[in-house]
Amino acid sequence: MKIAYIPGDGIGPEIGAISLQVLRAVAQKYGHHFNITEYDFGGIAIDNHGLPLPNETLLACQSADAVLLGAIGGPKWENDAIRPEQGLLKLRKEMDTFANLRPVKTWEALYELSPIHI
Repeated sequence: MKIAYIPGDGIGPEIGAISLQVLRAVAQKYGHHFNITEYDFGGIAIDNHGLPLPNETLLACQSADAVLLGAIGGPKWENDAIRPEQGLLKLRKEMDTFANLRPVKTWEALYELSPIHI
């Protein structure tokens, strides 16, 4: 399986490193093979390439079987004309997605108040 790994900025690389440890543990235990390649995206891409979504990163994401994306953005870029979030919006558009998927936990005592019911 070919995975485009985008650690991102701020806490993204820290979370991404743990995610990679989990993937490697899964691969070892179950005999999977993950071909993981890291790409710049977000603020680090602005710093290194002048834009939040370099063409190389976009092409890698489009050709990968999966994209592992960490958090992006941070105070360093919040007042700039080019912002990390612009790359996220473009990536979503180019890959025909609309949102990042995150785990959700609802509390039983709040079910009646939540639009998400299990």
